[in-house]
Amino acid sequence: MFTGIIEATGLIHTVTAHSGNLTFEVSSPLSAGFKPDQSVAHDGVCLTVESVSGGTHRVTAIRETLEKTALGAWTAGRNINLERAMVMGARLDGHLVQGHVDARGRCLAVEDADGSWRYRFSFPEAFAPLMIEKGSICMNGISLTAFDVTTDAFSVAIIPYTYEHTNINSLQPGDDVNLEFDMIGKYVARFNTLFPGGRPA
Repeated sequence: MFTGIIEATGLIHTVTAHSGNLTFEVSSPLSAGFKPDQSVAHDGVCLTVESVSGGTHRVTAIRETLEKTALGAWTAGRNINLERAMVMGARLDGHLVQGHVDARGRCLAVEDADGSWRYRFSFPEAFAPLMIEKGSICMNGISLTAFDVTTDAFSVAIIPYTYEHTNINSLQPGDDVNLEFDMIGKYVARFNTLFPGGRPA
């Protein structure tokens, strides 16, 4: 479980394909402290650390992950957002994030708002029931607040700290992003689908 508060960015050094999977060698200020079997969010995708060597670590994305996220387009030289799993009992500064990406979105526009930035993203319309005005959305692992929500798009406002300390500053219109919708909203939507009349008998 994560919070969507990015701790550091990492640099992809190599990408190796094998049996439909992709293995990434990543360097970051956090890597030396990782341990094998540790769960770490990479651009919002929970991946298991396989090995650590000095300031680099290795993770693998399997075919299922590649089909549902933007990881298949990752190449050497890309910066990615990193977050270690949350510590129980610590402050929850973002929102509850599982690291289980629901869908790919697309950056539609970037606007300099004179001291902040506004980004607009599209998302598959099937997820519209999970998006609410001023609700939480996890984009590339970043906990953000959505506004100007429609059935297939939303906007977010980015403060200077987030712009400078995550890879959102490299996003351009047309880039795909990883989206995880609010977990509580997903449970509510599921309940309403199963029990449209309210509480089960």
